[in-house]
Amino acid sequence: MRESKCSSSTIKVHLELEYREIRLSLKLQGYLEPFQLSLEKLQEVSHRLRRDMTRGLGKHSHHNAPVKMLPTFVRATPDGTEKGDFLALDLGGTHFRVLHVRVVEEEQKVLKMDSQICTIPTDMMLGPGQQLFDHIAACLGDFISSRNLKGQTLPLGFTFSFPCEQKEIDKSILIRWTKGFKCSGVEGEDVVKLLKEAIQRRGDYEIGTVAMVNDTVGTMMSCGYRDQSCEIGMIIGTGTNACYMEEMKNVKRVEGEDGRMCINTEWGGFGDDGSLKDIQTTFDVMVDEASVNPGVHIFEKMISGMYLGEIVRLLLVKLTEDKFLFSGQASETLLMPGSFETNVIYPFISAEHSLENVEHILTKLGLKWDEVDARVVRVCCDTISSRSARLCAAALAAITNRIRNNRKLGHLKTTVGVDGTVYKKHPNFGEELQATVRLLAPACHITFMVSEDGSGKGAAMVTAVAQRLARQSRLLEDNITVLKVQIIFET
Repeated sequence: MRESKCSSSTIKVHLELEYREIRLSLKLQGYLEPFQLSLEKLQEVSHRLRRDMTRGLGKHSHHNAPVKMLPTFVRATPDGTEKGDFLALDLGGTHFRVLHVRVVEEEQKVLKMDSQICTIPTDMMLGPGQQLFDHIAACLGDFISSRNLKGQTLPLGFTFSFPCEQKEIDKSILIRWTKGFKCSGVEGEDVVKLLKEAIQRRGDYEIGTVAMVNDTVGTMMSCGYRDQSCEIGMIIGTGTNACYMEEMKNVKRVEGEDGRMCINTEWGGFGDDGSLKDIQTTFDVMVDEASVNPGVHIFEKMISGMYLGEIVRLLLVKLTEDKFLFSGQASETLLMPGSFETNVIYPFISAEHSLENVEHILTKLGLKWDEVDARVVRVCCDTISSRSARLCAAALAAITNRIRNNRKLGHLKTTVGVDGTVYKKHPNFGEELQATVRLLAPACHITFMVSEDGSGKGAAMVTAVAQRLARQSRLLEDNITVLKVQIIFET
């Protein structure tokens, strides 16, 4: 008799949960609908980005363009003949890396021979610029000495992850410091020159040619050695960006008509002129207004890892306030900005989704929940993640369609080098991105390749390609000289 009562009460609880879930799912749709973009809307977004890319490339229109389309002076992708030893320097925060990289032509491999991480003290981040570059030069010198590389004059790939205006492959002017740096005497100066001067002040080692590298370009180049059809680099992690090979004749800010140049799109700024207002949700606006840079990098704030978790959190708070979640009781933790990080999304929507993982997360957030609450949170995570992947696909389609049109091709076959924690760790992101870009760029066959250390190995590869082009240029000049001498003798 007792078993019958238990069974009856269990069934009743399940039925109540099912009824609540059905009722909630109908009401939930009103909250989720603004995040669910149709294919037609995505095509429109893609078209807007292509228009902004053209503005960014223009000689006079680029000043006010939200998508900056910065020339990188990288004139070619790897062709597989690159080889040799290179140094790489990766500076983008409170630590920087020094690497020794070897490019092996016979094995078509880029090998990280050794590396070292160096710390930048907080007072140095705010002190004189000369002190910072002397510290970098000292750490580079220690690395060269300890790895028995003294006496070799190795080329250097320099990944400097701060806003710069690149003038040449080896000349880059710092526009402004970010990430807590405020060293005096650096803004408006050529950072390659400052590094070389610091090395000269030491006088105990030399470096060869220096190539300035953006991390997105490094991503493309690190994949390009393994797959020579890789002409696009994309990062979708904490932030987002993309680069691609553009026809020189379209790069109006740089002299020359022949060949191609890699363009750093800085597509995170897409929408900074208000062009994405029609797809921004209330929650996107709240995230932007609460950020350190309101009105800037609107597209990045809609799709990248720094913001996805916060968009989910704001939606959950609203659903709780409206009595659809957690019995209308929000915890102090849930109400705290930044408490629902993007990596918290992943367990909710993974194939291995387990109640134990969800229980741990929701309990850690101080929430009283049931199975229906957990399912609603999962739907919210999935919907916001899906929008991110689909918007990223719309942006990528803008690039691939532009390349195809530039080259007047009926069909484009290309590879995208990808990096970033959202792409690598999100259970469904890559699959949804690829499926959507196939719909938005049906005449493009796109292969995706995950990058291995774009800011390290990729930086070395940029330098290797620059060396190859320089050798080819010298050889061409020598051949022209020989030809001229032959003509003189013949006449």
